[in-house]
Order: sequence, then C-alpha cells, then structure tokens
Amino acid sequence: MYPRPLQNPLPIWLGVGGTPESFVRAGVLGLPLMVAVIGGETHRFRPLIDLYREAGKEAGHSPEQLKVGLHSLGYVADTTPAAVEEYYPGYAETFTRIGKERGWPPVTRERFEAQRGATGAYLVGSPEEVAAKILRHSEALGGISRVTFQMDNAGLSHAKLLRAIELIGARVAPLVNGK
Repeated sequence: MYPRPLQNPLPIWLGVGGTPESFVRAGVLGLPLMVAVIGGETHRFRPLIDLYREAGKEAGHSPEQLKVGLHSLGYVADTTPAAVEEYYPGYAETFTRIGKERGWPPVTRERFEAQRGATGAYLVGSPEEVAAKILRHSEALGGISRVTFQMDNAGLSHAKLLRAIELIGARVAPLVNGK
C-alpha cells in the first residue's frame, strides 16, 4: 500500500447498513464499526449496535477495540436557515433522481424536515445545532467515537463545502469533544 500508513496496524472501519449479520460480523472480527444512517431515526440502530458489541465481546475483543462511528448526510453553515436553504435544493434533486432509479417517492420538504428533526438522521444546521444532534445520537447509540458527513451530493459550491469543513473543525468538533 502506498503511501504507507502512519498507524500500525492500518486503521480499518467496517461500514454497515442495516442487516444484523453485518453488525455481528464486524463484532466477531473486532473491527471498528461505521454505521451508515442515511435515513430514518438514528436511535433505531441501537439494537444492532448492541449485537455488534455483544458479538465482539463473545469473540474476546475488548470494549475499547469495539468503536462505533456514525455516517450521515450532513451540512453545516453559519446559521440553520442558511444550511437548509443551501443544502435542500441539491439534496432534493439528487435524491429524487436516485429515487426514480430505486422506486422511492420524490423528495418532499416535509420528509426532509423530519429527517433534520431531533431524532432524524440528517446533520444539517448551524454548528451548535449539529453538535447537539451528534451528542444526542451518541447517547442514543451507546457512545460513538467518530462521525462522518456526506456533503457532496447537494450540488454545493466548493467555497460552501470549504466553509462547512471549517465550521465542523472550528466549531462543531470542540462542542462535541467538550473543548
């Protein structure tokens, strides 16, 4: 592998969606788990995460080795209204197009807002709102150690994506990490 990783062993996270078997497999292997929650209510994944942790424990892996990460659609702007206004049009276009291929109904603002709500999967809002939601998700899932955002599906400009990355690093991360 080139370039060589700094870490030894190479840090591998196993991405899973929603099948119990995929969560158990990750636990048995003792690999950190990245849960892709791209819709629905995040807390509903807790029983699957519990399966992962139990399978890992039964396979002899330490609790510290059995890390859980969360992957969600997200976007951060200076204010929540700005985040929604900038993110929603591209999101709606992209997921309506994908939905036609997969048999989903067209995106509606009402369903988007439900996903943006307190228990919904989307991490779209101001730094403070997104940080609070990440902390709620972590509590609901029994603790997470990593969060990744899917931002590039919304047709956002390069400048807006760079600003979102800046806000995540400078304002969201310190709130989530208690710094």
